[in-house]
Amino acid sequence: MAQQNIYDNEIFFSGYKKIRDNKVNANNLFEIPALFSMMPDLKGKRVLDLGCGFGEHCKKFVDYGAEKVVGIDISEKMLEVAMVENSDSKIRYINIPMEKIAQLQEKFDVVVSSLAFHYVEDFGGVIRNVYNLLDENGVFIFSQEHPLCTCHSGSNRWTRDENGNKLHLNLADYGVEGERESAWFVENVKKYHRTFSTIINTLIEEGFTIEKMIEPLPTDELLEKYPDYKDLFHKPDFLLIKANKYLS
Repeated sequence: MAQQNIYDNEIFFSGYKKIRDNKVNANNLFEIPALFSMMPDLKGKRVLDLGCGFGEHCKKFVDYGAEKVVGIDISEKMLEVAMVENSDSKIRYINIPMEKIAQLQEKFDVVVSSLAFHYVEDFGGVIRNVYNLLDENGVFIFSQEHPLCTCHSGSNRWTRDENGNKLHLNLADYGVEGERESAWFVENVKKYHRTFSTIINTLIEEGFTIEKMIEPLPTDELLEKYPDYKDLFHKPDFLLIKANKYLS
């Protein structure tokens, strides 16, 4: 089955890039700081970035001392930007989907993925391949849309008061896993919902030890500047997990 490549849709790509070019967004305020807070010392390390997008993280990994970085992405458009804006002699970009990383004939100390796994149907298969690509005592860190977000399938996400303030999240079909379609810049964007237990148990079954999880929430200081983010206390946007490959 062919993997969806929504980021090469011109309308979607333009809309997404506009959001990322605006520095005040949930990625920059919550997801990226949480992701980098989980990073081990990268000096001399070999790093694989799954769904590397524009390559900003790949460049940061080199800045933090990584010896070699491989960034893969299904989107040619994203990689074109990466090779112009975030190139380095220690970075190699490859245009393949995450589902085909088994063809990489090398080992890594760290595998990272930022907000890509909710687009992957065969989660277990990719996790198995990540485990096999990691060297002994390797580290796997990834973020994804929070399961309370991925279960959503099109109806109104919030119950609001007469002034439009969000009172609570409308939650349905959390326990029904599988494909969801949503409208984000374009219609029919495919994502895949998995419960917390499926995510965690898949990692454990494939041999990983869970070290840490983060569901980023706003601080008081951030809420003073951006009060709209108080809705994250109803529903965090992101789930981040750090797992280790320990060989006895």
